[in-house]
Amino acid sequence: MRVILITGVARPLGARFARSLAADDDLEVIGVDVLPPKYDIGRARYVRADIRSAAIGRLIAGSGVETVVHLGMVSSPTGAGGRSMMKEINVIGTMQLLAACQTSTSVRRLIARSSAAVYGASPRDPARFTEDMAARIEPRSGFGKDAREMESYVDGLARRRPDLVVTTLRFADVIGAHADSALARYLSLRLVPTVMGYDARLQFLHPVDAVTALDLVSHTDLPGTFNVAAPDVITLHQALAVLDRPAIPMPAQIAPSVALLGRHSGWADMTADRIDAVTYGRSMDISRFVAATGFSPAYSTRRALEDFAAGLRPGRLRVPRAGELVRRIAETARPRVERSSGGSHG
Repeated sequence: MRVILITGVARPLGARFARSLAADDDLEVIGVDVLPPKYDIGRARYVRADIRSAAIGRLIAGSGVETVVHLGMVSSPTGAGGRSMMKEINVIGTMQLLAACQTSTSVRRLIARSSAAVYGASPRDPARFTEDMAARIEPRSGFGKDAREMESYVDGLARRRPDLVVTTLRFADVIGAHADSALARYLSLRLVPTVMGYDARLQFLHPVDAVTALDLVSHTDLPGTFNVAAPDVITLHQALAVLDRPAIPMPAQIAPSVALLGRHSGWADMTADRIDAVTYGRSMDISRFVAATGFSPAYSTRRALEDFAAGLRPGRLRVPRAGELVRRIAETARPRVERSSGGSHG
């Protein structure tokens, strides 16, 4: 019987994938996390384990794990208890897990979830990133930087252990009914701050399709790096129309200050890399993964967003209230913008 170990089962995607795999009687599925799963993991066996410790190596060796699926990356500082803890989980945790895979005599396949965030977001980006392209402006902080480091360690393992089948999946932002992520919380705001003059391109992946993609590569040998997303793209303002959320346009100079206020007050978790993502946006070419696996997403980007919208409470403010709030923000921001541009001239 094949033994598959999945990290990050306390989170929605990890739990959903564990439940899906565990329905197969020919598989033994072990789900690990530092916290008990909040979601149903079906017949999968939960083991409390921290991938940052040597205990993960002992678990892999003692259970005869054949396939490791690493879904334990944390995309938000809030979800990790701060940026330093987020980096420790993402980087140190991945290093420890890969070290355990390298020394294991039973592991023959590693599947690592990465992110479109490795491509960064800038005005110089191509219409769609292919897997062979590099970021025009490297992510210097946040989840994008962590994901790039994680991928470098995964690539290193593949070089040291060429007998292992190593697959990296770069997921678009996962969104669907009851999604809980930094981007989902941003899009759920009753008034959504946007950067004046920009309309970011957004591309999503529904949880159902994320599980399908993981399932495809967990049952076959498919080494390499692959973009995984719905094929279509929607702009930020189109997305807000679907969600019935009004935008608050604001000058780019004050966006970091507004984001900092949001993090401190708890109503949004927008880091510098997330601000870039909702300013410029990005999209990926998924043709390599489609050709290799026959992947056909059940949800388009728009349909995934509509599924997310169906679970939201109505949030639109009456137009006069929204307009008044926009005017107040603009008046508050004007002195800062003038200072940043060297003062007014008259």
